[in-house]
Amino acid sequence: MLKILTVIGARPQIIKASAISRAIRTHFSEQIHEVLVHTGQHYDEQMSKVFFEELQIPKPDYNLGIGSGSHGVQTAGMISGLEDLLVNEKPDFLVVYGDTNSTLAAAIAGSKLHVPIVHIEAGLRSFNKAMPEEVNRVLCDHTSTLLFSPTETGIHNLVNEGFNDHSDAPYHADNPGVFNAGDVMYDNSLFFSELADKKSDILERTKLKAEQFVLCTVHRPQNVDNNASLRNIMEALIDIADSGVQIVLPLHPRTRKQLEKCFEKSLWKKLQSHTGFHLLKPVSFLDMISLQKNSKMVITDSGGIQKEAFFFGKPCIVLRPETEWVEIIEKGAGILCDSDPVRIQDAWKHFQQYKTQSADGIYGNGDAARKILSIMLDNH
Repeated sequence: MLKILTVIGARPQIIKASAISRAIRTHFSEQIHEVLVHTGQHYDEQMSKVFFEELQIPKPDYNLGIGSGSHGVQTAGMISGLEDLLVNEKPDFLVVYGDTNSTLAAAIAGSKLHVPIVHIEAGLRSFNKAMPEEVNRVLCDHTSTLLFSPTETGIHNLVNEGFNDHSDAPYHADNPGVFNAGDVMYDNSLFFSELADKKSDILERTKLKAEQFVLCTVHRPQNVDNNASLRNIMEALIDIADSGVQIVLPLHPRTRKQLEKCFEKSLWKKLQSHTGFHLLKPVSFLDMISLQKNSKMVITDSGGIQKEAFFFGKPCIVLRPETEWVEIIEKGAGILCDSDPVRIQDAWKHFQQYKTQSADGIYGNGDAARKILSIMLDNH
């Protein structure tokens, strides 16, 4: 039996891992055994535990309990804990997702112990190494044995960095296998869409009507920890709300902290008192799916939410100067605005006449997890 050790630590990774865990239960329960490790990178109750329950992910076999800290302290603690687990568990593959500190720590620990690394979401590039995520994803790719890109753009990026997308097995770190398997988040969006319709009551609780509100999320340090950027974004949102539009703003803990304690009290009070704003605590995955499906538009600095907006046919104002999901911009379904209030307003006006764009198989056909596991089995 193939034994894989999956490392997760942040909310998006928990969600992505659900697709792989579900595919193992459904198609490969007699062939694959998964050991699930939570680093504890995100330890907030609403941002971790609830996702395991709601997405029916098995309880982690291990939780390293690392918690917050500087990049160096956090990553070092993860490397140490993961090294011990890898020695004891002796997995055939170490599976990592995306671009967090958990991903980087697992890649370092695995590569030093010569455990073959499987990177899901390989090849994504923002070409901005000021972003910690960019450094994490590049380093992880260059230590991996099997690289699964969600798009052809990702494959192209890897080829430009010297990877051979036609290499022959057997695969190893010096001769990695590169595959376009599609996006596991597209798998999840399709799977959970109907479940969200049945189980989420977020619209009723917030008294919102479909297609009459905008969903917004802001969490990246370059937006939240920079007072000028955060002010510009919030003032642009207030201008949109002043036009009579309802704005739903689930607040990441970092964002709420900055607004409550480290920012202009007058602006925070204005957001709280404005009848056009719905300031929410972090919502569950099914609630987020429901909000995206029923929104008029999405405004976000989240990579994952950009994609989900696209999956559900919603235009997206991207609060970043660049994105790794370039296909969305090329299709005209997203506009890069950074924190520029003028560009945000212009994008808002532009998207008033938006027509839903076809996905055209850009992110696969909804069976990425099964493809990934099949390839892992073939190369065990």
